[in-house]
Amino acid sequence: MRRLLSDADMAEGLHALGKCDPRLRPVIEATGPVAIRYRPPGFEGIARIIVAQQISVASAAAIWRKLEARLGGVTAPAFAGLSLEDMRACGLSAGKQRTLLAISEACASGLDLEALAEAPPEEAIAALTALHGIGVWTAEIFLLFCARHADVFPAGDLALQVAVKDAFALEDRPKEKPMREIAALWSPWRGVAAKLFWAYYKVCRDGRTALPV
Repeated sequence: MRRLLSDADMAEGLHALGKCDPRLRPVIEATGPVAIRYRPPGFEGIARIIVAQQISVASAAAIWRKLEARLGGVTAPAFAGLSLEDMRACGLSAGKQRTLLAISEACASGLDLEALAEAPPEEAIAALTALHGIGVWTAEIFLLFCARHADVFPAGDLALQVAVKDAFALEDRPKEKPMREIAALWSPWRGVAAKLFWAYYKVCRDGRTALPV
């Protein structure tokens, strides 16, 4: 299982993508070097992903600062010790409170997120989506940014769908199933392709980022 551990890995993946799919060459040229960007593989990493969902980058950063101020380090045991009032004071919605509590309880019962990062993607996705509030998109983002898998493509991501539509001049934004079919050609570098298209989305929208973490 290939991992994205350095800028050299990203560069190798981009080179391979340009060779296997010539349509990607102008996208690679437009974006330039793509940052590797990653998060820790444990509770902190998945918590950052959940906190950032469906809110602005600034709002997510503000919530995270409040969590760190209350907890010091954002770990599963520390989060489990927060009261619901504390969680609300940090800015967490009720849904995010339930999801993060479910993960912290699973960790207390033996779930090892760092070990899960080493598991095959299908196994890791199945384990994560069994938890309350975690869907396939969240699990794939965890594998891509925290476990640093090279061949995971979050096909349900809206920004990726928009970027692929723009890059390939498609009439309609491809939904999740067609996106997976499109991305199949980019294996074993689908994770690099995802980061490439997030970068392309930013280029096409005057610097407005859509990165999920």
